[in-house]
Amino acid sequence: MRLAVREVRLITLLIVGLSRLALSGAVAAQAPGNDRGTIIIVVGAEATTPVPTLSSFQANVDVAELLFLRLARPGKGARTRNENEFVPELARSWKRRDPLTLAFDLDPRATWQDGVPVTSRDVVWSLNRARDSTIAPDYALLLHQVASVSAEGDRRVVIRFKRAYPEQFYDATWHVPPLPAHLVDTIPAADLAKSAWAAAPVGSGPYRFVRRDPGHQIELAAVSNFFLGAPKLERVILVLAGDAEAQLNLVLSGEADGLQNYLLLSSISRIVAAPSLRIVTSASHNVVYLLFNQRANGDRSTPHPILSNLLVRRAIALAIDRERIVTGIFGPYAVVINGPFGSASWVRPFAPKLPRADPSAARRLLRQAGWTDTDGDGVVDRDGRPLTLQLQYPGSNVPRVAVAAVIQEMLRGIGVKLELVRLEGRVWAERRAKGQFDIDFGQTTLDPTPSGLVQSWTCAGRLGSNRGQWCNPTFDSLLERAINTPTEPAKAWGDAIRVLQNDVPAVFLFSPMLSVVLQDRYRNVTVSPERTWGLLWQWSVDPKRRIGRDDGSGPPR
Repeated sequence: MRLAVREVRLITLLIVGLSRLALSGAVAAQAPGNDRGTIIIVVGAEATTPVPTLSSFQANVDVAELLFLRLARPGKGARTRNENEFVPELARSWKRRDPLTLAFDLDPRATWQDGVPVTSRDVVWSLNRARDSTIAPDYALLLHQVASVSAEGDRRVVIRFKRAYPEQFYDATWHVPPLPAHLVDTIPAADLAKSAWAAAPVGSGPYRFVRRDPGHQIELAAVSNFFLGAPKLERVILVLAGDAEAQLNLVLSGEADGLQNYLLLSSISRIVAAPSLRIVTSASHNVVYLLFNQRANGDRSTPHPILSNLLVRRAIALAIDRERIVTGIFGPYAVVINGPFGSASWVRPFAPKLPRADPSAARRLLRQAGWTDTDGDGVVDRDGRPLTLQLQYPGSNVPRVAVAAVIQEMLRGIGVKLELVRLEGRVWAERRAKGQFDIDFGQTTLDPTPSGLVQSWTCAGRLGSNRGQWCNPTFDSLLERAINTPTEPAKAWGDAIRVLQNDVPAVFLFSPMLSVVLQDRYRNVTVSPERTWGLLWQWSVDPKRRIGRDDGSGPPR
């Protein structure tokens, strides 16, 4: 599951120091001519709890994808409504007993990385933990249609649902990659995320956790007896560089092999000019938006004195030229969106098109709401109070830094004073979680299905990921109907999205392409909107283009 904005950016050591750390501890070189090796990936945030369901922070999610498996994963095309297109992982097979019941048979070859077999106990414990709203309220929302999870022996798991709906199989397999019950079921729920196990987890996936050098790097090693096939890349080293320029320089210099980031037009020419680099792109589930706080900054007991007014929210939305932002800053590496849906979302075509920027109409709406410039200072005011708002964002996120300045200028054009609040990543995340903001410059990686919107955009989600505290029961009802519509869902989704658009809980800006900058010696490269690095274990190195030394002093890459 991927929920609301998941960034924590850390300021790190100098580039040289980072690259040296990246090279330390890598495997000794192997015989020349084979296709095995190491990959060094630059990341902008540190994975401190890389465990499914314990953290929605993207850095943790990316590492967890390498450490843990699901029962099954979406196949090519990532269609979430057809269970016949899913690819087995921990589950060897499955059978639908009736419209409300699915039975999964676990692969007898699957083991945890300590050698203990994966059993039905692990799956039942993990799913039932996630269904407990006192432990995991966000996941309980996603799994609210699950009636029961039970075991039939060590190898079979039976999941029963409260009602028939198209994404039963997806809900059963996607949200909760199982955890090893034999290692975690005695840890109190409140302590699990801070436990020693969570800091160095034992998983079921193709890579095992080796070590974390806090603030610098994480090292993973291939599981040589991984039951789906031994990974060709035998070491994965994730090197931390909080500064975007440092990240790019590490790849350009050859000190690192890969980087996943949003590409700005200003950096494309440098990448294209490097003969050993290529850019691998895909549509994405990433959404970038401005989130309006419906409650007072830091006080959820009262409405926001400015943004609780629908006319003001609509005025701000109309003042922002989203097409200009995308064209001028991202070019072909982002697309304008009309709702909380990334470019890869299957429901994106059902969203009604939002109006283009219209500053004149925005100024009229502000006047209608009682905001006029009475003293001629260029800022509209009401009852002697200027319309001043704060926009907060993580300062290490280069795209948001660039876009924030443009938005500030656009709002100045309608008489709104926007103060930019650039924060260190952890501080930004903490303030957002506590509702300490006027407008938050948000970014999130959504689930492959729009049913995940229940977390961030419904009344029930206000206890979890709905940071803006927007609540519209009509939308909730229409969303539920759309999720449960078995065939021809376009109208149902269009109706739900239209209600959300009309209420303007946020300004949906753009969906950046999933872009990976990669040394071109890697083969069998597959990236997908659902899991950037999740199929890394299937990659290999061109034997003719491996680099490194064969005396054991450096990593084969």
